[in-house]
Amino acid sequence: MGENNRFIAFLCPQCRQTVLAERGAFQLAAAPSRIPCPCGKSAVTIRPGEQGSAVTVPCLSCGREHTVTCSTRSLLEQRCLAFSCGASGLNCCFIGEEGAVTAAARRLEQTLDALPEKEERGAFLNQVIMEEVLSELKDIAQRDGVSCTCGSHIWNLRVNYSSVDLTCAQCGGVLRLDAATGEDLEDLCCRDALQIHGKDVPPGAA
Repeated sequence: MGENNRFIAFLCPQCRQTVLAERGAFQLAAAPSRIPCPCGKSAVTIRPGEQGSAVTVPCLSCGREHTVTCSTRSLLEQRCLAFSCGASGLNCCFIGEEGAVTAAARRLEQTLDALPEKEERGAFLNQVIMEEVLSELKDIAQRDGVSCTCGSHIWNLRVNYSSVDLTCAQCGGVLRLDAATGEDLEDLCCRDALQIHGKDVPPGAA
């Protein structure tokens, strides 16, 4: 196993199995990569370019593909990049270190196991968990526990179907917090403060 290898995980929207693959960092930066599901009906593609790497992922939530461009540095160095569906807010692909990626994929499987049929869906995937997460966020905010690595303490909140986004009002950096399972709530309850990663701050920098 290479020291700089990256792991890619996604849930195939066709056969609903989790796909986990390993690629070398140099390979991802040098040439287009395709990570197919064994069923042959879906795949993640990563295309490096001058403006960053274009990542195309299949989405189990809406059945479409989403393409996002991220910096090559983030792709190769960030602990865990999460790509999500803009319509539902559900994550659909993770790229990063092995432990972080496999843990994120496991949480996504648990979230999707709880996903009701479309005609039965309410405002949130789990109403109780979402209310508890928002309550915890309120407590953290009241003690000025939300900040951004750019130095700002001003942020905006967006509530999604199964997550919430904290967006820095100064630089636009975003911190996404899952809000669908008991594990998501436990993770938030263990945190005294939250830090948004600023857009212009390198991964890992304080």
